[in-house]
Amino acid sequence: MPFARLATATTPTCHIGLGLAAVGRPGYINLGRDRDLGANRSVDALRERTHELLDAAYAQGVRYIDVARSYGRSEEFLADWLNARPDLDDVVVGSKWGYTYTAGWSTDAEKHEVKDHGAATYERQRAETDALLGDRLDLYQIHSVTPDSPALTDKELHARLAEAAAGGLTVGFSTSGPAQADAIRAALAVTVDGEPLFRTVQSTYNALETSAGPALAEAHDAGLTVLVKEGMANGRLAAPHAPDALRAVAEETALGCDAVALALILREPWAGVVLSGAATLTQLASNLHAAAVDLDEDQVARLATLAEDPRAYWERRGQLPWH
Repeated sequence: MPFARLATATTPTCHIGLGLAAVGRPGYINLGRDRDLGANRSVDALRERTHELLDAAYAQGVRYIDVARSYGRSEEFLADWLNARPDLDDVVVGSKWGYTYTAGWSTDAEKHEVKDHGAATYERQRAETDALLGDRLDLYQIHSVTPDSPALTDKELHARLAEAAAGGLTVGFSTSGPAQADAIRAALAVTVDGEPLFRTVQSTYNALETSAGPALAEAHDAGLTVLVKEGMANGRLAAPHAPDALRAVAEETALGCDAVALALILREPWAGVVLSGAATLTQLASNLHAAAVDLDEDQVARLATLAEDPRAYWERRGQLPWH
């Protein structure tokens, strides 16, 4: 598995990855994005910003990069960066299929992405990803599996994914929604010729949404690499919006609310990679301080009081506007 390369990394930040959801397209649901990106969100401007973030992340020890077909032109931006650096052989690249980007580089589109987990969509998007990333792609994930997703029962799709895995590609899935734990456990049961199909799982987990924790621990125990997304709760845990308990712990550590929020996840024994979704160099540097945060048991207990009912959490997330 490509994640064996991450296991040999020794930098303090090797368990932090960089996700490009917030900079691969002009519109996204992160709070404060108007301030972060400003008015110029042309393709060239976001390509330049993405490359600056990738340069800074790599220089500071980050080795996992996360993109998706639906993240606008994130795969293209990453491919440009990799093609200009052919000697980089220690970067692990993960992408996702299952959502099609439909916003046309607009922030006020009626629909920004359309979900389809059918085999035909997989074949189309796999070809699109291959045209951009080629053999630099290490991990291909089904995007946002839910318990009712046909991807959990489609035997034809499973066979195609198993064929890709036999060719050297790591196959995984991501989850979203209040029933993430159910989706994870259902995916763990998917086999092809008696062998588990999925080798990674990427789920939302943060101080406000902890419901997937036990299922992610089970996935880790089953041998899957666990990746954590939305550790900042789409900006709700960043300093301008952070709840009082998080602000208090951040003051005690003399580091940012974001670093504390990510450190809380990093201390979980099942967390293989925790993604930073930074949109600015300042945010990235602050996020990476998470590797230096040492939370005590009292601080962890106080942060545990922030957890929300998952249905309420996902309802609020669904109401966040596309900035």
